[in-house]
Amino acid sequence: MSGEIQFPSPFEVPTPPGAEGWQEMYPYYVLFSEDRRADEENRLWFYNGMHFPEPITPFDIITAEAAYVAIGEMSTRIFCIPPAKGIDFRVLNGYVYISPTPVTDPEAIQERAQLFEKRAGYYYANWRSIYDEWKQKLTREIEQLKAITFPDLPEVEDEKIVFERLGIGTSYDLLRSYHQAIESIYRVWQIHMEIIMIGFGAYFSFYDFCKRSFPEISDQQVTQMVGAIDVSMFRPNYELMRLARKALELGVADYFKPGASPQDVFAQLEQVEAGRAWLSEWEASADPWFYMNSGDGFQHHHRAWIDDPTPIFNVLPDYIARLQRGERLERDVEALRQRRDEITEGYRNLLQTDADRQAFDQLIGLVRDVYYSVEDHKFYVEHWYMSTFWNKMRELGRVFVAHGFFEDEDDLFLLHYTEVYQALFDLLLGWSIGAPSRGPAYWPQLIARRKALMEQLRKWTPPPALGVVPETIGDPAVVMLWGITSDRLRAWLSPEDGNVLNGFAAAPGVVEGPARVVLSVQDLQHVQDGEILVCSVTEPSWAPIFTKVRATVADIGGVMSHAAIVAREYHIPAVLGTGNATKRIRTGQRIRVDGDSGTVTILDD
Repeated sequence: MSGEIQFPSPFEVPTPPGAEGWQEMYPYYVLFSEDRRADEENRLWFYNGMHFPEPITPFDIITAEAAYVAIGEMSTRIFCIPPAKGIDFRVLNGYVYISPTPVTDPEAIQERAQLFEKRAGYYYANWRSIYDEWKQKLTREIEQLKAITFPDLPEVEDEKIVFERLGIGTSYDLLRSYHQAIESIYRVWQIHMEIIMIGFGAYFSFYDFCKRSFPEISDQQVTQMVGAIDVSMFRPNYELMRLARKALELGVADYFKPGASPQDVFAQLEQVEAGRAWLSEWEASADPWFYMNSGDGFQHHHRAWIDDPTPIFNVLPDYIARLQRGERLERDVEALRQRRDEITEGYRNLLQTDADRQAFDQLIGLVRDVYYSVEDHKFYVEHWYMSTFWNKMRELGRVFVAHGFFEDEDDLFLLHYTEVYQALFDLLLGWSIGAPSRGPAYWPQLIARRKALMEQLRKWTPPPALGVVPETIGDPAVVMLWGITSDRLRAWLSPEDGNVLNGFAAAPGVVEGPARVVLSVQDLQHVQDGEILVCSVTEPSWAPIFTKVRATVADIGGVMSHAAIVAREYHIPAVLGTGNATKRIRTGQRIRVDGDSGTVTILDD
């Protein structure tokens, strides 16, 4: 460690005006605190804008709690990943900051390596069947979550409780349903991290071999050797392409006009036979593939396409127009694989011994078997499951609305899930004896205050990092996924002057074009063909945009982030982890993106 706090201390960051008392919204254990100051002030904490780009509501913190407990347990106590013990997190002014927990003792790393080799080795040897079972487990979890119901509270219970000798009433059913939902999300995030940590582990083994065997190899060249993947995250976009073709086949393409709302288009299609046939095709695609949400699944207000297709609906007229011009929509997987194999063969030929070539062959075989899960898993958990979970909580919110606790079903998300239990018990206690509950007088005031606090927190710009910049970042996942290295952090501390920005060379190629700065999902509808996407971080649901843009530049992200993977698969250059591209670049400015060197040059003043 450098021993010097270079980014702001978390204890010296001021509260935004009008947001005094924001801490009341979050449980004590996720806040920076004086009793832990000695440790917290001397660690690196970086803003996790990749997963939590906006201030987090009290209920949504459950995704951070479930995810980081699961990462820690899988890393530290189940698979024993040698250099990393997981991630700690805190909330500051409503924003999530995370801190990697490295293993620094060489003896401990060696001991953990032996455990990891045995435990992970079992998974790798049985990967195909394990991953198939994993997908089946997730599908069952989703079906079980959908089956949970939150019953209305009747004036008088059904007589079958008496005559069928059930002995259990609706109050228990409602409590059980809530507990089942909460248990479900914690269970799913355990299942999630079971796969993702092993997937990262396989990649890191190959990465380490390449770095030792080919000292000059770039991170990007390593990733190119395991690319050309076909994963479920691409399927929603393929379904949109299919629907564009169906619109042409059925003769309803003229209904899809740029800027038209999906509600208007659907209403018009309902009036004609061919339109109804197209709507049937939409329904066939929607479940499950349009459970893609507009964020990364961690926050409730990032709605799924199946709930609100508005953010991606303009893709359909664009795809229809491109098909009419005879253009190809799908990425050229064959060309990607050919390039992948050329790079792989070139590096294999540099190895001097049969033993090294055998080790290389085993590792490349393993990582190609396992690597796709790093991207494939996201659809099942972050999108299909989490979109279902948020909507299930809205069903419970409607119960509270019916009894005067909330004004809107989404008010539930302004309570921590332990507070939701308190409100539920208050409701059941009053209902059971026919007495007034305290909730209708208590929760609306609290919710109104929290809405005001959230509004003020949204106006605040979180610093990219807090605390100490370490000499090295020991957790390879932090480097690969978030693009956090000591060098990048120091660059953030001393932003480059002039017209050149530096970042990670995440996908190869050099292009020039006009920039389109996208700060929210609502901005996506303005992206034009041939522009260069500049954003804080891309979201998985933005995949259709990658067929329009010439390159991607992002504030956040490493070579294994979603943005990097998608850019390589769509064969467009990407420079990620710039730290401040969205602040340095304006929409319309002409820029050059060099995905080979990791630089972005602003060509216009």
